[in-house]
Amino acid sequence: MTDAPAQLTRVATLVDRALAEVFAEERACWQELDPALDTPLGDLEDFVAGGGKRIRPGYCHWGWVTAGGDPDGDGAVMGSCALELLHAFALVHDDVMDGSPTRRGSPTVWARFIRRHETGGWAGEDRRFGEAAAILVGDIAMVMADRCIGNAAPEVRAVWDALRTELNMGQYLDVLGTVTGEVSADGARTIMRNKTAGYTIVRPLQLGAALAGRSDLADDLAAHGMPLGIAFQLRDDMLGAFGDSERTGKPVGDDLTEGKPTVLLALARERADATQLAILDTVGGHMRADDIAAVQQVMVDTGAVAASEAETEQLLETALLAIDALPDHHGSRDALRALADYVVERDT
Repeated sequence: MTDAPAQLTRVATLVDRALAEVFAEERACWQELDPALDTPLGDLEDFVAGGGKRIRPGYCHWGWVTAGGDPDGDGAVMGSCALELLHAFALVHDDVMDGSPTRRGSPTVWARFIRRHETGGWAGEDRRFGEAAAILVGDIAMVMADRCIGNAAPEVRAVWDALRTELNMGQYLDVLGTVTGEVSADGARTIMRNKTAGYTIVRPLQLGAALAGRSDLADDLAAHGMPLGIAFQLRDDMLGAFGDSERTGKPVGDDLTEGKPTVLLALARERADATQLAILDTVGGHMRADDIAAVQQVMVDTGAVAASEAETEQLLETALLAIDALPDHHGSRDALRALADYVVERDT
């Protein structure tokens, strides 16, 4: 188990406190209109508070500090809250798209609403209601995120708008690749750059720097964040194929049953013989435990796992070297190194 560094946990504490205040105000407001509205807001707050690592807020904070912002000030806190709410939007919708019943070891938002429909004996299709309600919960998260950004400077808004757009475009390519099965390793990396690397590390760093008035640092921050973000996703893909469900909070081989267009799967396909390809063709179908194990073995035997791990290490090295070109304020370089090691070596 890899513990989160103090440079991340301290930020998480500040952001969690601010998010609790945001939700307290929001829930009090809407309860006055109709008590039923507290249910979706309560589910959203439970989701946000339910075990996220706060990686994006961490990078926003350290982008702010790298740019000369006060590490003890609150100039990046609402931007960090916005990122965490945007992350909730993405995950709640992602669970609907993937049909995932659990997230972080708990029922997903759409699954909760299905249960309410069943126990309430309500009219109509329970699944359709559950998915519709969850989509609205995700939309609420997006709106709350945008309000956290507020009347930001144009430079801040430009980063925020780019982040949101790239996330959705990358997600569409992910969804398309899942149904067509035609994504190559290079195509999967394109998805990574937009859906994960930009949204998880590059743009949060740039958002923090823009909040501190240093948009000129954008390219140097990207030189660190882009390779690290791709390494982050390569690690995530490994966890999605081989991760321990007790640690990840998701079923074993979840990415395989969903047919996710990962670099790991693309590398295995490129290297597989006819027999191995037949096994890989079971990905995305109704997979039993032995089907998942067989696909995992092909990924190992073709060298896809070793190649992915080697690429991850090379990208991490590139990202770490890029830190030297960044300003060093209040231990910001050491913080970025600690965060880099954590996001690549994590086991959840």
